Amino acid sequence: MTVKFAKNKEDIERILQLRYKMLRLPWNQSIETATDNLELKSVNAYIENENLPTVAQGQALRQAGKEIIACGRLQENENQIGQIRFMAVSDDYQGKGLGKLIVISLEKTAKELNLKSIELQARDNAVDFYKSCGYKIKEKSFLMWDQIQHFLMEKTL
Repeated sequence: MTVKFAKNKEDIERILQLRYKMLRLPWNQSIETATDNLELKSVNAYIENENLPTVAQGQALRQAGKEIIACGRLQENENQIGQIRFMAVSDDYQGKGLGKLIVISLEKTAKELNLKSIELQARDNAVDFYKSCGYKIKEKSFLMWDQIQHFLMEKTL
C-alpha cells in the first residue's frame, strides 16, 4: 500500500468521507465536525484501496475512483511543534499496519519541515497504537461529546 498526499480539494473531499464515516458518524456528528479551516495549510496523507480494477473508457484506461481506506493530517503549530489530527482507518483494514504507514509518512514530513516534535490528542482506544509508534502520554486531556476520553501525547523527532 502506498501513502499519498492530497494535492487538491477533490482529494480532501474524499478524505473527509472516511473521517466522517469513522470519526463522526458513530457519534451522530455532522460531517462539518470532521474538518476545519486548516485543510489547505496542512499535510493530508492517505492510502487508497489498490485492489479495485481499472475501467475502460473509450481508447484509454483510467483508474476507477478508489476508496480511501486510511488517512491522517499533519499541521504545523507554534514553536516548531507539529500536530497529527484526524487519523482514521476503515474498519475492514484496521490492524494491517496502515495507520502506522500514515504516521511514519507524517513524521517524515514533519522532519523535512524541521519540526522538533509532534503532539496529538489520542482517543482512549488509540493510546496503545500511538505508544507503539513511540508517543508518550503527557496528560489526560478532554472528554469529547461527554463520551470519548482523549490523552495528549507527544513524540520528539
